[in-house]
Amino acid sequence: QVQVVESGGGLVQAGGSLRLSCAASGSIFKINTSGWYRQAPGKQRELVAGIRSGGRSDYADSVKGRFTISTDNAKNTVYLQMNDLKPEDTAVYYCWVRLYSGVDYWGQGTQVTVSS
Repeated sequence: QVQVVESGGGLVQAGGSLRLSCAASGSIFKINTSGWYRQAPGKQRELVAGIRSGGRSDYADSVKGRFTISTDNAKNTVYLQMNDLKPEDTAVYYCWVRLYSGVDYWGQGTQVTVSS
């Protein structure tokens, strides 16, 4: 079992920055990949960024160059630094972890709202 808790969402003006945090606890040694998804109203959930246990990261084209995913293994935390935010980044952001067994765990979600 793995528990994930997000924090750091909020309201920001376009061009601003936010940092999301995701703290994992439980059987964290079993985590293969972690990352962030988002879901805007009326849209499907989409992968924003992911990072593997070896450190390789991937990003959605829409956020490349603006968002950075990173981990702090000592704190068992995954971060998403979001810069140059745009109104279209407005969504609920979900932390996601996948174990080596293929089982996924999700956080409760944190709202990010970018005003124009």
